[in-house]
Amino acid sequence: MEDPAHGAAPHGPRAVALVGPQGSGKSTLSAALVEMAGGGEARRGGRERSSSHEMRPAHCDFLGERWALLDCPGSVEFVHEAAAALAVADLAVVVAEPDPSRAIALRPVFRMLEDSGVPFLVFVNKVDALSAPAEALVAAMQAETAVQLVPRQMPISEGERVIGYVDLLSERAFRYRPDAASERIGLPAAVAETEQAAHDALIDSLADRDDELLEQVIEGATPTPAELYSHFRKDMEARSLAGVMFGAAEHAHGVLRLWKALRHDAPDVGATAARHGIAPEGPALAQVFRTSWRGAAGKLSFARVWRGALRDGASYGGVRIGGMMRFAEGELQRVAEAGAGDVVALGRLEGVATGGTLGEAAPALAFPAPPPPLHEVAIAAAERKDDVKLAGGLEKLLEEDPALRLTRDGETGETRLAGLGEIHVGSAVERLERLSGVAVRTARPRVPFRETIRRPVREHARLKRQTGGHGQFADVKLEIEPRGRGEGFAFNDRIVGGAVPKQYIAAVADAAEEATRRGPFGYPVVDIAVTLVDGGFHAVDSSDMAFRSATRAGMAEGLAKAEPVLLEPIHRITVSAPNGFTAGVQRLLTGRRGQILGYAERAGWPGWDDTEALLPAAELHGLAVELRSQTAGLGSFVHSFEHLSEAPPRLAEKVAQAAAT
Repeated sequence: MEDPAHGAAPHGPRAVALVGPQGSGKSTLSAALVEMAGGGEARRGGRERSSSHEMRPAHCDFLGERWALLDCPGSVEFVHEAAAALAVADLAVVVAEPDPSRAIALRPVFRMLEDSGVPFLVFVNKVDALSAPAEALVAAMQAETAVQLVPRQMPISEGERVIGYVDLLSERAFRYRPDAASERIGLPAAVAETEQAAHDALIDSLADRDDELLEQVIEGATPTPAELYSHFRKDMEARSLAGVMFGAAEHAHGVLRLWKALRHDAPDVGATAARHGIAPEGPALAQVFRTSWRGAAGKLSFARVWRGALRDGASYGGVRIGGMMRFAEGELQRVAEAGAGDVVALGRLEGVATGGTLGEAAPALAFPAPPPPLHEVAIAAAERKDDVKLAGGLEKLLEEDPALRLTRDGETGETRLAGLGEIHVGSAVERLERLSGVAVRTARPRVPFRETIRRPVREHARLKRQTGGHGQFADVKLEIEPRGRGEGFAFNDRIVGGAVPKQYIAAVADAAEEATRRGPFGYPVVDIAVTLVDGGFHAVDSSDMAFRSATRAGMAEGLAKAEPVLLEPIHRITVSAPNGFTAGVQRLLTGRRGQILGYAERAGWPGWDDTEALLPAAELHGLAVELRSQTAGLGSFVHSFEHLSEAPPRLAEKVAQAAAT
């Protein structure tokens, strides 16, 4: 019987995203697929162990068809790289570990796939380490996704060792061979009964979605393997099911069978473009899904061609392509033209950002927004003379990575770089040093504390100077009072009889407000009222400047006497993690002075909890690191400013000491 994968009609170039948790073996699988396709000996395993931080494309031909394999990092700190690859992929391969207890790590991956609408299959890697029954593993994975997982293979074991598999669609058995295609064998008698039950369950699952097949089954007819392959492909493309396959990429086990499944089941670019709402007719259209600055190669924009053809050196929508390349055998190779379905690197593409489109009157296409940042550092050039170079590097860095956020704090003067975690930000700083050619200093960002006062005071300030000619004279009597939280600053005057002329009252008001910009702790003072109750002036020696100076002195003395209080910003935070970690999450938050408000099941995420709390902003730094270490790398959070609250005495004392130095 002919393998349906061999008999499939030829397709144009297709793109497959390899996604999955960190350490599952995605890069090893990518290398094994390239090698199996004839792409030369690949370094299987090496790249996975180095834990890459960016999506890596590879191109190869399999049975005369062109493929782009988009190997995505598994760390949750680089989830935006996987989301970008999925935005242009025809199909995704979820690379899973053979341990049911690790299936929970697949939830974020499955959720991203469900949200993106990309059809997918699951490849259980490292099957040689499978210790639990395959049925238990599939059940554990099924608990993490709403898409039905249907095994299309069944492992064959000898003792505790997996030595091959049965293809449940064709009912053919294969034995693994090291670094080679599997050998076809007769169906072992020991698994015949189990295989028949699994085959029948697969047919029942397909029949549930097709009335014609259901009628065929009811009438006792046996569908042919070709019919089953066709139904499986149709249902997978419709995302009503996802096939589950097994193998060990390190030894090339199951890799050829995976290739054949991809060739038979992956939609073509036309179907994927239609899923994105792209009309099949029209001028050439491509979408940039990643931007990278690569040394001498300069800026490269990775793009998927949705329709038509791109030519090197041509202009589209006023944007010229300055070089077109593909990744083959780990190197960039120039090409003159790219057609629909191709994934290419475009050189020196100006004016098209990540997610943007290239073409005549090119429409805007949907592209995933990155998650909110969780970790932030203050950055600066190690030497002030390098500030301009640093700014140029930052521009390139932000073009490369839309998940980074750059802000300038006007209060502290800090430039802050925020990302999805400590590793994400750390790798960004390393890239920044390479892009700018300068050393970069990082520091913990300053917390935007505020100050207020506990009690009202009256302060009399008098300025009298005589240095020959006109002198300086101003006399002010101020009342400084606390206001309610959030009421801000207010100035009033109760001057009677012209004790202070009106033209000087405005100067007093301005100086009083200016004095609130830095209080005794070194931070802005909020929620106070200042009243000018009396004063005096000199017809010759008084001036705006004199009244400003007197007011500033009075405010400094008065604020120091009014029992100043340090206020710290409090954020409302929602932490999401599997419910087995909820108690630990709560201990983590309370250990950082958090106030737990409650927790509930996360909407649409069975088995996960959202814990809500109030947490001082000073405690946010480093939280992502601790949270992930306590939640198997799965925890995340969002936060926003809630209110100001009085800081504990020990913190206030520490801040006061820092302000005095």
